[in-house]
Amino acid sequence: MWIYACSAVLVLIVILDLIGVYDLYKKKWLIPYLFFVPHFPILVYYMLFVYASTLRFPIPGMVTFGFSALLFQLYTTLRLHIHKLRKNESGSIRIGILYAGRNLIHAGLLGLYLLPIWYLICFFWLPYNPYEMFYFYDLPALWVTAEVIYAVVFVWLFLLNGCLRIFFTSRNLGIGKRLLILLFMFVPLVQLYLAHIMCQAAKDEYLVAVSRKDMEAFTVEDDLCATKYPLIMVHGVGFRDLRFFNYWGRIPLILKKHGAVIYYGHQKAWATILENATIISQTIDRALTENNCDKVNIIAHSKGGLDCRYLISSMGYGDKVATLTTINTPHRGSELITLFNKLPDSLFRFITSCINKPFILAGDDAPDCYASSKQLDPEFCKQFNEENPDVEGVYYQSYGSIMKSCFSDPLLFFPYLLMCTCKGRQNDGLVDISSTKWGNFRGVLQNKYHRGISHGDMIDLKREDIKGFDVLHVFYEIVAELKRMGY
Repeated sequence: MWIYACSAVLVLIVILDLIGVYDLYKKKWLIPYLFFVPHFPILVYYMLFVYASTLRFPIPGMVTFGFSALLFQLYTTLRLHIHKLRKNESGSIRIGILYAGRNLIHAGLLGLYLLPIWYLICFFWLPYNPYEMFYFYDLPALWVTAEVIYAVVFVWLFLLNGCLRIFFTSRNLGIGKRLLILLFMFVPLVQLYLAHIMCQAAKDEYLVAVSRKDMEAFTVEDDLCATKYPLIMVHGVGFRDLRFFNYWGRIPLILKKHGAVIYYGHQKAWATILENATIISQTIDRALTENNCDKVNIIAHSKGGLDCRYLISSMGYGDKVATLTTINTPHRGSELITLFNKLPDSLFRFITSCINKPFILAGDDAPDCYASSKQLDPEFCKQFNEENPDVEGVYYQSYGSIMKSCFSDPLLFFPYLLMCTCKGRQNDGLVDISSTKWGNFRGVLQNKYHRGISHGDMIDLKREDIKGFDVLHVFYEIVAELKRMGY
């Protein structure tokens, strides 16, 4: 009867998981599962051919137990590897696959931690070592080695499955992190760090997706962002408005979904304020003509805010601009340029000429990194602010963000540290928060977690879902508020 009871327990576990009474991925079930099941072949062999034969169990009972064990092993292995969330609160199939990958990685890591505990118990603590039965054969070490390899591969496949799911479905990883994973995925200990990166990316995406599920900004199409005047989105320094890579990430899509009419500044990546302002003026004129209106709203990021302020104040476009919203704009300059100015001028010119070269190859017309970066110097911006006062009738508002540490954004690791030595820790990696304030300052955008919000995060540059901060909803609210204000 005892062997039939064991068979019934194995079948019952399969049935209960099938009907959803319990979830095999719950830790209270997963820990004993990953402790015993990687060693199932030796356990079943021991039960059938050593223990059962000694007690002379009937053949039907042994066959029943063997069949039940095989069914249990096949079902649970497939169930875990073809894992999907029983409660996917995100409502997205992709996110479900992604987050299930995180669970698989956790299962694999848990299994790796339990393996040495199993062998310690078997070889040092049990009164009878089950592996001793292998000594009846001529090559006992080979059999033990084969069992160890089986157990390690069994657990390792969970890690592999989970990593592949996240690697191919995550939007948060980005190209840099994917390259890091490919280069170091076979390095011991580093693998644990890479697994942590992947799990964190999956968790953040899942939490953001859950928060968006019931948010009207993401679930319905309406005209809440259909402002009275068309919207001009102006990029910052070092970038262009490219056809196949949008500087603003996913932001324009969410705004257009809610009725916004969007144009892009199309100014140059490394041009002076005057040159860029001239190009933006042409975009504004075209938007006014095509929409049969007399004004536009402008949202500008980084140096784009200075380009637009010059356009409004010094080029006579104050009567054609209803609002100017600046995002992380260095209105009072960036201390990074102050540091660079301490370099010999010849060296600074050489560095900026190296930056110009790839933009020339990409088809940029005479990029001038030296002149455009000099216009971000605090001394230049002080004079610029005196010569370009706000124009009456234009609504000015500004936003800023801060990184919590140099690890908030790997791309701005060193610039953030340099900024901290100059001005303190209240910066986004390129601009101090005090420099971003202009007009009606709407506050510092950040999250309560260690991640912080960098200069690039504010325009969804890396298309990354950040826990505790939804940049798409931020821009939705900015434009929706402009509409409510009559702009």
